[in-house]
Amino acid sequence: MITMSQFIRMLLLMSALALAGCTRHAHDDHDDHAGHAGHQHSHRSGPDSGTTDHEGEMCEEHNVLEAECGICRPEAVDTLRPGESLKVRLPAADSAALAGVQTGTGTVGELSESIHCLAELAFNQNQLAQIVAPVGGIVQDVAVDLGHTVTERQVVARIWSATIAEGVARAVLTHQTLERERRLRAARVTSEQDLQRAEAEHRAACQQARTLGFSEEDIDAFGTRPDEPVYLEVRAPFAGEIIERAVVRGALVEAGRPLFTVANRAVMWAMLSIPEAELGRVREGQTVELEVDAIPGRSFQGTLTWIAAEVDERTRMAKARAEIPNPDGVLKARMFGRTRIHTRTAHNALILPAAAVQLVAGRPLVFVKRADDLFEARAVRLGSKSGARWEVLAGLNPEEEVAVAQSFPLKSQLLISRLGAGCAHE
Repeated sequence: MITMSQFIRMLLLMSALALAGCTRHAHDDHDDHAGHAGHQHSHRSGPDSGTTDHEGEMCEEHNVLEAECGICRPEAVDTLRPGESLKVRLPAADSAALAGVQTGTGTVGELSESIHCLAELAFNQNQLAQIVAPVGGIVQDVAVDLGHTVTERQVVARIWSATIAEGVARAVLTHQTLERERRLRAARVTSEQDLQRAEAEHRAACQQARTLGFSEEDIDAFGTRPDEPVYLEVRAPFAGEIIERAVVRGALVEAGRPLFTVANRAVMWAMLSIPEAELGRVREGQTVELEVDAIPGRSFQGTLTWIAAEVDERTRMAKARAEIPNPDGVLKARMFGRTRIHTRTAHNALILPAAAVQLVAGRPLVFVKRADDLFEARAVRLGSKSGARWEVLAGLNPEEEVAVAQSFPLKSQLLISRLGAGCAHE
């Protein structure tokens, strides 16, 4: 890496060499080219005698065809199309090395175009639930604590309530009544209407008991143990982790009061903020890569599953959601992170480091090495950019050697005549 002062001295040296070379031929005896006193051109004869071929005129100052000399004709950069180039001659064979220019070839591989945005982690709302008391009563037992992992339908608490005891007793009584009515009807002692009434009352009582979480098998079992207290077992709706607890043993709770919160953290939500200008490139189903400062050196991949239908009027951002697998549980709700939404993936792409590309007159150029002191300023067409890498769509072959680092001195040499150090025009 060269310092700024070294670079300035080198640039002045290159300018001085260029001026010295141009003025060296200022008084040459070829008067028919007096308008180009900074360098001389040799002429190649065209097909007809006495005519010259402009395409064959040589710039003796830089030893390249005049039509290809980027130093003499820097304005030609404005007209370059991908694959077209201008020659850039350096003052000496070791000029590029002194300027720190490094060369190499591009790589062929996969390149993903992405959008960067911030994110905040949240629980998967489809796997987050509050466990509430179905009826009012007294908590007799608490079976789990914060951080415990529970399975689906696992008992987390037991509640006693007069309402529960009354509902179960009614279900047991109607079941016994139904059995008696069936026997009597079989003996033709009672009417069909009495049997139907008994069946309806039993169905209603069982429905209420099932609402409380009891099955018909439970009701039958309670009928054989009439002296035992009846407890309502509160169960987890799905497998997960207890993340909130709001109950203790002996507490009097009302119906609907939250007792626990359970979350399945196998998949977390990353809530993204996407700039309005990037929304046209975003689609559901795209791959999202997440990095969290609290977990350095590790990234997590997920899928974009939702994009908001509106943009925030103040921030001009749109909310979006990505689902991120979290098998080992290291991701936690309300963590902040950075995400990349992969909007396009190029396969078998020609890839160059960003330092190899220089913008001149709004056109991307790369500098292709032809000799130690000769480079081509080649116009290229760029595709996706990922980090510090560019995809080259046209204008360059994979085997061509280009300046991949410290290419700015080559750009300066190309534009040196605009600084007054190119050809010395009279």
